[in-house]
Amino acid sequence: MSSDTLTPPAERLDGRPSEFTVVPARHYARWAAAVAVLVLVAQFTHGLATNPVWEWHVFADYVFSETIVQAVWVTLQLTAYATVLGFLLGTVIAFMRLSHSPVLQTVAWTYIWIFRSIPMIVQLVFWFNLSALYERLGVGIPFGPVFWSVDSNSLIGTIGAAVIGLTLHQAAYAAEIVRGGVLAVDPGQREAAAALGIPRLRQIRRIVLPQAMRAILPTAGNEIIGLLKGTSVVYVMSIGELFYQVQVIYGRNGRVIPLLLVATAWYVVLTSLLSVAQYYVERHYARGADRTPPPTPLQRARRALTTLGDSR
Repeated sequence: MSSDTLTPPAERLDGRPSEFTVVPARHYARWAAAVAVLVLVAQFTHGLATNPVWEWHVFADYVFSETIVQAVWVTLQLTAYATVLGFLLGTVIAFMRLSHSPVLQTVAWTYIWIFRSIPMIVQLVFWFNLSALYERLGVGIPFGPVFWSVDSNSLIGTIGAAVIGLTLHQAAYAAEIVRGGVLAVDPGQREAAAALGIPRLRQIRRIVLPQAMRAILPTAGNEIIGLLKGTSVVYVMSIGELFYQVQVIYGRNGRVIPLLLVATAWYVVLTSLLSVAQYYVERHYARGADRTPPPTPLQRARRALTTLGDSR
């Protein structure tokens, strides 16, 4: 093959670069993988619709039943209490670890080490049986007389024991999340605030935490979603949350699969709502760093409807 054959015609005629034909890359392996995935999805969807074992009529009977809705409410309560109290306690522990006091650092590190090492279900069973260890709880002088005491069972009920166990477990993880977010803030911010004479508490509240939230929120959102699903372990305490009630119902009627689908559907809905809330909270705290955030899905839908109306 001669060199003339390889030279583009346009370049031979007038000396200018030739306009080559652009041939798009063909990703055959990607197409094959996409087809295989679509086939699997179609098979799974067909099985959901046609397999009688799913018993969708049983699912429809129970998904909005009063017992299940009340159980969902208990699950939400446990999640809310443990989230708020856990992150409040975790924030305190995080700043104890960041303190210059070796005593506070040691206590905070020990707390995190212990509560991350013990499984949540073990902690819950321990708090549920607290009365076996301390029959009465009281207030008085350390190593001295007790002025007021009360029976442990009357002070800490089943729900209280669950909230304490979930809170203490959550605080250990929340402390590391908050500490990582604070460490992500440029130390120069605190040094500049100190040079201006701003009190340390105000530095943390007005300067450090708002910036740390950008690093805290993604991990905190995952942790809260994990906590929502983790509340299912309180079934060992016979608390009427979602998973426990589902177990009770299918233990009576034997409809295991459709009742598990009821629990699955509610968990999917609740975690989806938490994900949406996380998206908007992250967007709120990103305003200082991202001056032109991308439009939200709702804003995109409105824009699309406006464009469609204008085109008509």
